[in-house]
This record gives sequence, structure tokens and C-alpha cells, in this order.
Amino acid sequence: MARPRSPKGRARRTHERLSEEYPDAECELDHDSPFQLLIATILSAQATDVGVNKVTPGLFAQYPDAYELAAAEPASVEQLIGSLGLFRNKTKSIIKCSQQLVDLHDGQVPTSMRDLTALAGVGRKTANVVRSVALDLPGLPVDTHVLRLSGLLGITEETDPVKVELELNPMIPASERGLFSLRMILHGRRVCIARRPRCDECVLNDYCPSASVSR
Repeated sequence: MARPRSPKGRARRTHERLSEEYPDAECELDHDSPFQLLIATILSAQATDVGVNKVTPGLFAQYPDAYELAAAEPASVEQLIGSLGLFRNKTKSIIKCSQQLVDLHDGQVPTSMRDLTALAGVGRKTANVVRSVALDLPGLPVDTHVLRLSGLLGITEETDPVKVELELNPMIPASERGLFSLRMILHGRRVCIARRPRCDECVLNDYCPSASVSR
């Protein structure tokens, strides 16, 4: 098969290959509702999914919805999520976010990018996670793995996550953008590891400009 020569071609080939490699890719943050995923994603900043999944069961047992968390005492929340980095700032964010959900959206998670990013602690990446995973809407979260792999594969030369997202969006079918992101993240964690990439095991190595294997 001929090597894709354009960024759009590399994006499409990557999407095809990773779809075969990770057919069952799913969000690794445990959640039972859009609200829980929203809060868990805010908590995941500078933290691992494993670490977040350790604290959210206790958090959601005590504060199962926006109304409960909006009325929470910060000290109580801090105690529940204290193992996470930046837990004091995150406590403020998730309580404020919950208050905004109650005051502006009847306790429900909004669907639009504009409304989501107006919430405390929510940027485009978090909004795209919630849209694509919990709301079944188009969304392409650009985390460090998506950013890094997109550059290594020659799909984009942009280094700003928002610019990368906007450049990738037209390359991937709208309904599959979330899955593309999830699979890029899994590939970055398991194969294209930042400090020790396993290029010899990579299903993309035949056209990746950065691959360290002979072709």
C-alpha cells in the first residue's frame, strides 16, 4: 500500500490503522453520567486516570449530582480528593462548576461547546471529552498524546492544542473524532511512548516520518 503523502492522508490512514488496533477503545475515566464524567475530567488535569478513579467513587457516593456538590463544604471535598495534585484548586473548580450547572442549566450538563467552556475548570479538551464520550456529539479532545503523535506523524505542524483540534477536525468524520482521540491516546500510552517509543512494534511505522525503523 502506497504511503500517504499529505497530512490528510496520514490522518485517515492513522484513523484506519488504530481502529483495527484498538477496536474497543473507550474512556478510562469511570463514570455513570455526563455530570460524573465532567467532574472526573476536571480532576484529571495533571493526574492519571487511575488516580482519579480511586477518588471518584467516594466523591460521587457523597455528592452524586450537581445539586449536592454545589452545596458541599470545600474541606469535605478536599479530604475526598486529597491524593490528587492541585486538589485545593480542583475543589474550588468542581464546586463552582456545579453551582453554575444548578444556576444556569437546571443541574444538567449543557451540550454546546460555548456553554461547556463557560463552566469553571472546563477548557476545550474537557468539553470535547464530555461531548464525545457522554453526550454522543462531535468532539476531538487534544491531550498531550494526541498533540505529540499528530506532530510525529506529520499530520500537523501546529503546537497549540486548539489549533491542532481545528486542523484535525475536517480530516476525521465528525461522529468518529472522539474515538480517534481515544485511540491516539492509547497508542501514545502503550506504543509511541514519549521517552521510549516502540517503533518496531508500531502499526504506523511504514509511513511515520519519525519512525526509527528501516523501511
